[in-house]
Amino acid sequence: MSLTPTDLFNLLADETRLRSLLLMQAEGELCVCELTHALEMSQPKVSRHLAALRHYQVVRTRRESNWIYYRLSPELPEWAAEILKTADGAASRTEPYTSDRDRLNTAPSRAECLDSA
Repeated sequence: MSLTPTDLFNLLADETRLRSLLLMQAEGELCVCELTHALEMSQPKVSRHLAALRHYQVVRTRRESNWIYYRLSPELPEWAAEILKTADGAASRTEPYTSDRDRLNTAPSRAECLDSA
């Protein structure tokens, strides 16, 4: 599936997907536990939005033991990567994005997330 500008902008129009992508843009690889903590959202909601991003191949996953890590796809078209980079630069000092990053820095360890699951 080839990502079109319409596809990308439809994905970015949803705040949960945009916030998730901007966290990945800034931090690299994140697990669902970290995203749910940073976004203050339930795991099913975050997972549903990550599935949409996977469907359009905007993000890639990597499994390690019990963890699935999400990151921006290295095959993302250059124009799409540039849009995310520009959006991150514009949003990085505004809400809710600054609070998302602050909460991410206080996320429980992955072991603690596993214990609570």
